[in-house]
This record gives sequence, structure tokens and C-alpha cells, in this order.
Amino acid sequence: MLLSGEAWAANGAFAVDAADISEVGSCKLESWLSAARNTDFSAVANPSCVVDIGRPVELSMLTNWSRSSGDWGTSFAPKIKTNIVPTAIGRLGFSVMGGGTFDAMTGENTSMNVAIPATLRLSETMRIDINGGWLWDRVLDRHYLTYGVGFDWKFTDLLQLTVEAFGQAGAPDIPSATWPRFQAGIRYRPNEIFSFDVIYGRNITGENSNWITIGSTVRFPVPSK
Repeated sequence: MLLSGEAWAANGAFAVDAADISEVGSCKLESWLSAARNTDFSAVANPSCVVDIGRPVELSMLTNWSRSSGDWGTSFAPKIKTNIVPTAIGRLGFSVMGGGTFDAMTGENTSMNVAIPATLRLSETMRIDINGGWLWDRVLDRHYLTYGVGFDWKFTDLLQLTVEAFGQAGAPDIPSATWPRFQAGIRYRPNEIFSFDVIYGRNITGENSNWITIGSTVRFPVPSK
């Protein structure tokens, strides 16, 4: 079976993005809960839709309710993404995306970012995703290079394995900000509408701890004509 970009897309709680976007008119709601051994916590909802504004673009608005070192906070992260070169087996495709983060209590713009997700399909069931970009932490006024590498393997009709490493470079005086981060998880997708993720992560927020994430995605595809 030939896999569409939507069937491939890791997204959700996975950090390394794919180059594909869905069909114009389609929408989805991603949500997940993440808990760390050090008691840090995150609850996320991320609705998105693909619209045509002269070219197809994916618009999303991630809301994150989190606890870090005992402090609670809420943030919003809008993002826009568009595909530049479509992916194909044996050919590298890529997109461009950008966004920012805002503190829900103060309305302050706390960060801005731009990235290029690239995808190389090895076969109908395997692919490699590579991300590179720039992040501006406006609170600390620091600039980082961001990176990520992920591998996806759809090893049955219903199950997909994702393994990824990601992080940021540029602050040698703050080691916790630049420690590499890792995740591995299984996605169960029984149909075209719903999928369910179970993910183990290490050092996800830059603090040396183990994370467990439970996530789901509900898709609202374009109605058949």
C-alpha cells in the first residue's frame, strides 16, 4: 500500500517533524499527557488545519499546560508550515515552518523559531526525518541552532515505531539547555481517523529525567466528493 503523507506523519508528541502536510481542507486534533520522574508534567492540545492561501499551508495552535520545578504555567504556540518539495521514495523532500510561543498569563512573546523539516523515504514503510533550524529565547535573549533526526518504521498495517534524537546548541554555560534529548514510541492506528501513541522519553525538557507520554490524534479528513 502506498502511504500518504498524513499516514506517515509522526507529529503529536514526537518532536522531529516530517516534510509532508495533509490535503487542503483536512483538520486534526492532537493531544497528549507527559509525566516525568522528577514530577514535571505537561498536558497539550494542538488543533491544526490545512488551508489554501495561494499555496497549501498547515496552521496550528498548540496549548501547553505544564508544571516545571513545581511552577505551573500555560503557553500558546502558533505555527505555520508549507511543503516546498514533495517527498517520494528515494527522493528528499522538504518544508519550511515557523512559529512562536506566548505566555498565556502575560501575553509576552517568549520565543520565536524557524525550521526546515526534510524527509527521505527509504521504502513504502520506512523513512528518515531530519530537522534543522533556529530558536530565539526572548526571555534570556539567547539564540540556538536546533536539530533533530528521526526514524519511522511502519512494521505492520496498524503499528509504527518512531525513534528520534533532538535538541539545541548555543549555550555552553547552560548545559541543561543543550543536553541531547531522546524519544521512542509506538503508534497504533486502527483506521484513518484515530491513532494512539505510547512514548518513552529521556531529558525531554533539558532536565535529566525520564518521561512517559500518552497521546492521541483525531483526524477530520476532507469529505469525499
